[in-house]
Amino acid sequence: MTYFAELAVTSNFSFLRGASHADELVATAKVLGIDAIGLADRNTFSGIVRAHKAAKEHGLRFLPGVRLVTQDGFEVVAYPTDRPAYARLCRLLTLGYRRAPKGACYLTMDDILLHGAGVCFIAMSPRVPGKGFADYLARLAQEFASYVWLGMSRLYGADDVRRLTALASLSVRCCVPLLATNDVLYHGPERRRLQDVVTCIREHCTIGEAGFRLEANAERHLKPTVEMARIFKGYEIALQETKQLVERCRFSLDELAYEYPDDVFDDALSPQSLLEKLTYEGAAAKYAGNVPAKLQATLAYELKLIGELRYAPYFLTVYDIVRFANEQNILCQGRGSAANSAVCYCLGITAVDPTEIDLLFERFVSAERNEPPDIDVDFEHERREEVIQYIYRKYGRDRAGLAATVVTYRARSAIREVGKALGLSEDVVGAMAKMTWGWSSTGVTPERVREAGLDPDDRLVAMSLTLASELIGFPRHLSQHVGGFVITRGVLEDVVPIQNAAMDERTIVEWDKDDLDTLGILKIDVLALGMLSCIRRAFDFLEEHYGLRHGLRTIPQGDAAVYDMLCEADSVGVFQVESRAQMSMLPRLKPRDFYDLVVEVAIVRPGPIQGDMVHPYLRRRNGEEDVEYPSEELRQVLEKTKGVPLFQEQAMKIAIVAAGFTPPEADGLRRAMATFRRNGTIYDFEHKFINGMVERGYEADFATRCFKQIEGFGDYGFPESHAASFALLVYVSSWLKCHYPDVFCAAILNSQPMGFYAPAQLVRDAREHGVEVLPADINHSDWDATLEFIDEDAALCGQVQITPSLMHRGSQVRRKWGTKPRHHCAVRLGLKQIKGLPEVAGQIIADRRLAGYDSVRDLWLRTGLSPRVIEVLAKADAFRSIGLDRRDALWGVRGLGGWGEHKKGQNGKMPVTLPLFAHLEEDGFQNEPDVHLPAMPLGEHVVNDYATMRLSLKAHPMSFLRSSMTQRRVSPHATLDHVRDGARINLAGLVLVRQRPGTASGVIFATLEDETGIANIIIWPKIFERYRKTVLQSRLLAVRGRVQKEGLVVHIVADWLEDWTHELTRLTDGCTAGEDIQSDDIPKEGGYAPQEDGLQRLYERQLRAARLMPKSRDFH
Repeated sequence: MTYFAELAVTSNFSFLRGASHADELVATAKVLGIDAIGLADRNTFSGIVRAHKAAKEHGLRFLPGVRLVTQDGFEVVAYPTDRPAYARLCRLLTLGYRRAPKGACYLTMDDILLHGAGVCFIAMSPRVPGKGFADYLARLAQEFASYVWLGMSRLYGADDVRRLTALASLSVRCCVPLLATNDVLYHGPERRRLQDVVTCIREHCTIGEAGFRLEANAERHLKPTVEMARIFKGYEIALQETKQLVERCRFSLDELAYEYPDDVFDDALSPQSLLEKLTYEGAAAKYAGNVPAKLQATLAYELKLIGELRYAPYFLTVYDIVRFANEQNILCQGRGSAANSAVCYCLGITAVDPTEIDLLFERFVSAERNEPPDIDVDFEHERREEVIQYIYRKYGRDRAGLAATVVTYRARSAIREVGKALGLSEDVVGAMAKMTWGWSSTGVTPERVREAGLDPDDRLVAMSLTLASELIGFPRHLSQHVGGFVITRGVLEDVVPIQNAAMDERTIVEWDKDDLDTLGILKIDVLALGMLSCIRRAFDFLEEHYGLRHGLRTIPQGDAAVYDMLCEADSVGVFQVESRAQMSMLPRLKPRDFYDLVVEVAIVRPGPIQGDMVHPYLRRRNGEEDVEYPSEELRQVLEKTKGVPLFQEQAMKIAIVAAGFTPPEADGLRRAMATFRRNGTIYDFEHKFINGMVERGYEADFATRCFKQIEGFGDYGFPESHAASFALLVYVSSWLKCHYPDVFCAAILNSQPMGFYAPAQLVRDAREHGVEVLPADINHSDWDATLEFIDEDAALCGQVQITPSLMHRGSQVRRKWGTKPRHHCAVRLGLKQIKGLPEVAGQIIADRRLAGYDSVRDLWLRTGLSPRVIEVLAKADAFRSIGLDRRDALWGVRGLGGWGEHKKGQNGKMPVTLPLFAHLEEDGFQNEPDVHLPAMPLGEHVVNDYATMRLSLKAHPMSFLRSSMTQRRVSPHATLDHVRDGARINLAGLVLVRQRPGTASGVIFATLEDETGIANIIIWPKIFERYRKTVLQSRLLAVRGRVQKEGLVVHIVADWLEDWTHELTRLTDGCTAGEDIQSDDIPKEGGYAPQEDGLQRLYERQLRAARLMPKSRDFH
């Protein structure tokens, strides 16, 4: 029987050259009966791990290779015969990457000859093989005799016979055998159209312009052996040569056995002995020498297992990284897998006391798990780079590198690229792209296209939609992982090629975290967490302004006022519990201790929600339902969570104690839960789980319900270890917000961007907690927000402006939560809040301020900043301290010498003075007399505030529209507290957040804000589909719906929506807050009257208003 292996296969990891995924190619090869397949992407090993994994699943022989392309165009497919040959190819690719800019690989023939020992080469002929190709083939054959083949493929052209004859002649002259291949670009002929599209994207042209850059036919796909024998009739020996090459290449990626770094941590002690010493010293320090007996037993067990598996170097590596961070005063917190073990707590990797929670160590480390444990460490996001550079210094760039992240096409980018390739106009492409939701990975439906004003039956539009859906998920390029570090004992480039990252002083490996997990290669996650930066800044403010020194471990625990605040869902800005879903859960859960926060973090997740665990837990917690345990074993597992499994660890324990699983088998169940969405392997455990429980005396119905609950974790079940780490940060951030809202506000503003809410909402929330917020000003603001000491006497003297309502609200909040800071500070907004102001300019302003600036000109002369930069400050109304409002300051900027002259060769930084008038300039020749301009209306001030600062301290935009809103029967949001459940209501407000959780079955949650408060809107899928464009694009949204109340939780279920963004343009008509906006025709309910605005004018007003107001924060 004829043997055939397809060895010239290109996947979509030859970015924008191949048109099929690696697993599609492998699966098709298996179906077609091909004996073996080799993947060789263009100058990269990026796709070989995925193909390797797929080939193992399908039982197909796989060869990992690479298609080497030199700078002068010579192409040769290379397959390593053994591990050393593979290492040489990795070094070759690393050499090409490191000498080239990111994304490029510069190779020469000399490089290939230098690194080619032990490699099988298939020279790939161009359409017309010339003398240069023949010379390179001869050099290869001379250097690596019997390791070189000449690839033979059909082009299906009129000269195919002559071309194949020429290749056969060339093989004889160079003494290299022919090897048959179809030079595959995609798995099936149906992908030909997509192949043409990716070619056009790569070449930056349209289909109509591509010409000979496109393939001439749809033949470059995988073909069965019988078909290959037919088309290569007369060259049967070329098919048999594929067997010779496959038999020679015995290397497998399974040979890349990972070896832990064996650095000398201590001259006298082994890594295990040193780990034990450090662990027990840490335990003694944390418990003042009185270590609980249970913890001692846990430590002994964990250390014994770590020793058996030789994981001590791994734990010491993480310990060393955390130690460096602590020495540099960088706040950090470990989480995930082994991070919350007792050993890690004693080493200081995590601040979560293991005595407060009961964690299963097999969740972290197991003797049967042939892989390293996983520890993630979060660092302050602005200082993580210091930690990254420390790792590079300690291990060297030859042993450490960041994991890659594969950036793929999402719906919006796919539609844009396909549309441009097919020649659609920019407005058509833009209209289709706007109809997608955020980072959606699903295509645009015909209904959405029709809603955009296009015809989905149009041939070109329909083709665009089809091809875009195929392109979604294709890799675009490699980027760097957020912090996953690969550290090896030997040279890293012998394991995986290393590329330059986009950022200076960083390098990345070619594989992402999934690839590394597949091969069992150690990855330490050095992650950035904005909340840690916020907490660090808050601690600094506390020490500077309140004389308190705190850390994560020293914040007073069990503070009743903190839990009172959380029970009221007063959690804007608080870590993890500020989302709509979390704020709705807090009043229902009513957390009163630390473990309640662990539950709170974990319960609002897809796993518990899909497993129908949330409502039973709440009913049992509130005493509405009895808690029953079928056995004492399950009581021990589920007692803390009222008989309901909320964590992955509990699912594992149930499998062990009730279904008879071994700990490693239970870990296999956890893995199945983690990969359920991709391959559904959790069902492989169903029979064993249910039968195991029945055999141990449990009812079959109960066993089935238990498995169904565990099955819910397949969507996303939160580990208790992660939840505990996050719960600590929830408590710390809540404590800061509760007792020191001024500190918390300043700290979180300086840590933006992060979280659900923009600075405008964070400032509003702080003011509602009695915090005075002062505007950004040239004489008072630093780059970051700061705190200023104030008291009521100072306020009465006019030094600061604390309104009576703010003072009342602040005292009310302090009485409510029992908080009473020693003194109160005002938050001064930083110059960084000003849109378009460079940081270097802000630092110059602060550094050269001295006793303060007394005029626009004084600022200009002392800082040397250009008038353009000073205009940014004037537009932001930052000159109030010298008596100039926005309009006066802008007038002053226009009077500066050199204004606009930089366009004609001047830099605009210094006055443009003619020599004749130099002496007059010294006497103030350019100083103009003061001009008193008409005051800018407050509404216009607010609009400009939002345009330049993204917030306003003067008034809320909705306050100017309230009169007309009242005439339309639109209620203020504050009335929601007094409206009965089920009542119908009309609301309108600025869109702050739009969220579409993956487990909400398509439901949209929107948060609106007016001058009186916020409103939470629920938009069911049918309503969303009806008003899709309105929901996605509105800045000011009008809603009609029914009030839904449950305790303190209030929602409005929408049944009518309208985009009122155009209303915001009325703010510039000249009015004060609360004053009627005059119009000749007050619009009726449902929008503007047609006679007032034509469609074109309405559209223009919407565009103008959209430019003025900041976008919402959208989450998918």
